[in-house]
Amino acid sequence: MTYSVDIKPNEVAVYALGGLGEIGKNTYGIEYQNEIIVVDAGIKFPEDDLLGIDYVIPDYTYLVDNIDRVKALVITHGHEDHIGAISYFLQSVNVPVYAGPLAMALIKNKLEEKQMLNRVELHEITDGSVLEFDKLSVEFFRTTHSIPDVFGVAIHTPVGTIVETGDFKFDLTPTTKQPPNLWSMARIGENGVLLMMSDSTNAERPEWTKSEAWVAKSVNRIFDKIEHGRIIFATFASNMNRVRMATDAAIAHGRKIAVFGRSMESAVTNGRALGYLNIPDNMLVEQSEIKHIPDDELLILSTGSQGEPMAALARIAEGTHKQIRLKPKDNVIFSSSPIPGNTASVNQVINKLEEGGANVIYGKVNNIHTSGHGGQEEEKLMIALMKPKFFMPVHGEYRMLKVHASLAQELDVPKDHTFILENGDVLALDGENARVAGHFPGDDTYIDGSGIGDIGSVVLHDRQKLSQDGLVVVTATIDLKEKEILSGPDILSRGFVYMRESGDLINEGRRVIFGTMRRVMSNPNVNEADIRQAVIDDLSRFLYKETARKPMVLPMLIMI
Repeated sequence: MTYSVDIKPNEVAVYALGGLGEIGKNTYGIEYQNEIIVVDAGIKFPEDDLLGIDYVIPDYTYLVDNIDRVKALVITHGHEDHIGAISYFLQSVNVPVYAGPLAMALIKNKLEEKQMLNRVELHEITDGSVLEFDKLSVEFFRTTHSIPDVFGVAIHTPVGTIVETGDFKFDLTPTTKQPPNLWSMARIGENGVLLMMSDSTNAERPEWTKSEAWVAKSVNRIFDKIEHGRIIFATFASNMNRVRMATDAAIAHGRKIAVFGRSMESAVTNGRALGYLNIPDNMLVEQSEIKHIPDDELLILSTGSQGEPMAALARIAEGTHKQIRLKPKDNVIFSSSPIPGNTASVNQVINKLEEGGANVIYGKVNNIHTSGHGGQEEEKLMIALMKPKFFMPVHGEYRMLKVHASLAQELDVPKDHTFILENGDVLALDGENARVAGHFPGDDTYIDGSGIGDIGSVVLHDRQKLSQDGLVVVTATIDLKEKEILSGPDILSRGFVYMRESGDLINEGRRVIFGTMRRVMSNPNVNEADIRQAVIDDLSRFLYKETARKPMVLPMLIMI
């Protein structure tokens, strides 16, 4: 494929395949001559209008076309918006992968599920690890987030250093006992940073994000107050810090721990193996054993804090879970905040739980959640430590990127040295100057079941139309040679009208179609396509006139 990209030999190029103008899908490329380093391989969860779509991933065509130059995929941390697409990425671009211990454990699980583990080269890194390539080197420095083993990366190039912060906040009392490596950040900044690419998720919040230790105290206070009933604790399985808080509090209060949800089971297994969770064997109980444990002595650790309909918590709320029935004295703790777009689903689950008699603990008033992303004060601190010559905000919707760019300008990064770009835009830097050097396609690729990229805008439009106004199927058998209608036309409605109560409309629609077919077949050169299109046009016009709705019209014509 030909791209409108003009990178000179003395320039380093930086671009995003995903992560600009959106939350999720983080995938960034740093390119110098014959070497490309890719940072992260994330997914994005679909918006409500992407009907039936499971995940959204980047279009990897540019990397596939340049695969001989791609030297490594480096991972900042183990959240889905940074590693969720890794199996799809490696199917297209099979290169060595470098990641911290927890991210590596999660990646191995994903690759094992896809039966890819033996075909991929994996390397574990830690704070201070350096990867040496021909012209580029990659240095990892520890940051803090809502998961252990979180890193920013500094890619050292012949024309200057490119820093990609990954997701970060400055938590000086993290529950993981892994504080941010301020010394490394300051050293990298002192040696000179040509371009900084920085997490923009909380750029609109003029605050310093609270520490996980603050949440841990709140969780303990809540456990102290709960004297009766089971505790059901819902959080992201990947939020290892929060999982540890819940399990530590349960053990301190003499509660056995049962784990529900496949991703949560995997998180607990990996967390114990890596030493991030201190759960003795005798405090873990099998799912089948919970009916034998007194309610006052049980913690149920569950997925579903975002209202996902198939997650354990939603099924408990609906009464469809095979092993857990909601009890009036249950205490349900939501230790997360709804992702944009999920608020209605979360509220629906909360309402169902409340209706079932449970005591639901959620929201800011209970102090049981804090963001894993730094607010404006932390974003400014990162800029001050790195002192970049040029600045490119990443991982955020457009308004977030814009606010973040203005923060950099407050810290003396000139306005013409800040770049708010789109996925596929290429920024080229020669050490002194920076310019937008072209663009390659940065479109979304949709994952639907086992299909990768086979769902496009036409199919999505059809799904949206079906969901809004339904489907009308027209059947008929036609002798095209003799220009006769042998049977039909008949009309079948799905999601449009209730046929038993709409006999007049259906009969009149049949008369319209019959007239249309006779009219079109009077043309001596008529073909099947002409009849189909005429049926669609005339029936759609009639139905809209009668109902003000526009169902999809699907002719199923048998030609003799």
